[in-house]
Amino acid sequence: DLVRSSGNQRLGRQCEKHENILQSGGLVIDKSAKTVSVDGELIKVTATEYKILEYLMENMGCVLSTNQIYEAVWHEEAFATEKTVTVHIRRIREKIEINPKEPKYIKVVWGIGYKIDKNS
Repeated sequence: DLVRSSGNQRLGRQCEKHENILQSGGLVIDKSAKTVSVDGELIKVTATEYKILEYLMENMGCVLSTNQIYEAVWHEEAFATEKTVTVHIRRIREKIEINPKEPKYIKVVWGIGYKIDKNS
């Protein structure tokens, strides 16, 4: 019974959409504190970078187009906004990735968009 109950708790936690801690490997977002850390080290990000990361991590495993990211973060219709999102993603990668040219966390899906895997 003890094993079964702890398994059910774990399943419930995975299915909750609004957890305060979002994690992919060493990348952690604390939504209550509005902080980002990589391998336990706090990373300074702008408000916009934070919102992009939070959106990607709330939708872990899903490929999100630059338009989806733009509309979720800027709360306006996306029109020729690909470069805006791409520049922000590049800046985020420079802060959270060991090697931004070979990203471990934010993956590009060519021609479609970006995603963060559950266990990067």
